[in-house]
Amino acid sequence: MDPDLIESPDTFKVESDLTTQPRLDAYLAVRYPSFSRVGIQRLIEAEAVTVNDRQMRPSYRIRNGDVISVSFPDLPDRPERVIEPEDIPLDVVYEDEWLTVINKPPNMVVHPGKGNWKGTLVNALQYRYSNLSSVSGTHRPGIIHRLDRDTTGLVLVGRDDETHRGLASQFEKRTIEKNYIAVVYGEPSRDRDFIEQPIGPHSSVRERMAIKPVTEGGKDSKTFYEVVRRYGKYSVVKCELHTGRTHQIRVHLAYIGTPVVADKLYACRDRITLSEIKGLAQPGSTVEGEEPLITRQALHAHTIAFIHPKTGKRIELEAPLPADMVSLIEALEKIPPAPVVTKKGRF
Repeated sequence: MDPDLIESPDTFKVESDLTTQPRLDAYLAVRYPSFSRVGIQRLIEAEAVTVNDRQMRPSYRIRNGDVISVSFPDLPDRPERVIEPEDIPLDVVYEDEWLTVINKPPNMVVHPGKGNWKGTLVNALQYRYSNLSSVSGTHRPGIIHRLDRDTTGLVLVGRDDETHRGLASQFEKRTIEKNYIAVVYGEPSRDRDFIEQPIGPHSSVRERMAIKPVTEGGKDSKTFYEVVRRYGKYSVVKCELHTGRTHQIRVHLAYIGTPVVADKLYACRDRITLSEIKGLAQPGSTVEGEEPLITRQALHAHTIAFIHPKTGKRIELEAPLPADMVSLIEALEKIPPAPVVTKKGRF
């Protein structure tokens, strides 16, 4: 459909038999082929698109019955940005002609975007490889899934479109196994349990997500956690994702009262020192002359397992804990362990 030939706004109801839930930007890019996906994203950013009378992110997943309204304001031309290759060292955990798995360091954004056009994983991938998949668009070549800037660990990268789609399908079907290690404040009440609470955008803080009813835009979300070690006021937990919502682990762990250590968004602290662990300093405070043990959320994508789309073989990979999390856990190890209290959760 050419926007010059239709009335603005164009309002319609999604009535096709969707077997998947496509992203809002991808769905509209198909409906309006005269717009690029970037152009559609610009319309969404300009608040020219609503779903069920509400503003949604480009990543919103379309559902049957959604009522979408699209206006076509005159937007100033935006020059297309060129993603510059950068010689940034990468920790390659696995690599073949079809895919790569990177152990992402902290303080690295996965792909370029507003305010982050250099120093990203994509800039580094562009320098290292001549061929990357194009499924996710010109600004995200090779990117199948993401980690937050300050979450470390394993990221899958597609080297061609067929492989990319095969891996994306496994994510969609939730057959890819992803496990994370987190250090949290406090102690979960159970040794292991499922957290099943829907997650959606925070009502007032753009950067945050929140527990929200499905009727208010929340999406079904499920995380399994297991306590690895208790340290009284802190714990190390292993988390397995059963869905892949933005900030899912961070939101779910905060919901049960054990936010991730040094998580600025959900714990309101962005560092922790040895003095704080010993009870000699206030939470989140800076002690003169003392370097913090960690200055970002203590969350690491530790293992991943998937079926290789080309060979059919099961691939299991592990990324060791980064140095700052190792230092943090070593400091906690010096605290006498709390008495073990077993309270089994649901399975």
